[in-house]
Amino acid sequence: QLPAGNLQLTLYQYKTCPFCSKVRAFLDYHGLPYEIVEVNPIMRKEIKFSSYRKVPILLANAGSPLQLNDSSVIISAIKTYLISKRNSLEEIVSFYPPMKTVTEQGKEVFEYGNKYWLMLDEKETKRVYPVKEVRVEEMKWRKWADDWLVHLISPNVYRTPREALASFDYIVREGKFGTVEGFFAKYMGAVAMFFVSKRLKKRHHLQDNVREDLYEAVNEWVKAVGKHRLFMGGNQPNLADL
Repeated sequence: QLPAGNLQLTLYQYKTCPFCSKVRAFLDYHGLPYEIVEVNPIMRKEIKFSSYRKVPILLANAGSPLQLNDSSVIISAIKTYLISKRNSLEEIVSFYPPMKTVTEQGKEVFEYGNKYWLMLDEKETKRVYPVKEVRVEEMKWRKWADDWLVHLISPNVYRTPREALASFDYIVREGKFGTVEGFFAKYMGAVAMFFVSKRLKKRHHLQDNVREDLYEAVNEWVKAVGKHRLFMGGNQPNLADL
């Protein structure tokens, strides 16, 4: 049940983006209605209002408009809002301050050090996480998905020139591209990402057959869930499952 007031949501996304898919899975599971704005990956005019130039971006209006960035922050903030009756969404988002860091490549990026935390009081925490280990496990596997699992996608879907072309054919068909943009994105993007995938393979120390890394990751997840649980969250999915 939603806290008092309507929660109006607009998701700015690329349909094929894994981080956007994660946010959609969360919103759909919780039955939260939202509008989708598909962003043109080349011009990105749809998000010209934002200094943050990545997707997903979630605009949330729970009395006043608010922009949420980063898929994990979006999920943690909205989940906290659904559970907690004490704070406004604006107050909750303020608990996830962006911190500017510099990557090994010298690029400035924003990170959110506590993005896997739900900002709950002691009573709410005990209701959601009956024992401390449940919370620790959920956070661990959410971080694993962001830090490891997602990095296996590009080396696998762009593994060969044929697979890269097939992937970009799907991306162009499902995304928001003009006719000319789509043509160049399909062929030039496929070539570019084929070579990028090789750099990613080296950066993340993947095996020659990157499928093996993907299979091992899936097996690691299945083993962690175990035979006696339907989901990581038990009988119902938790944020690690979503």
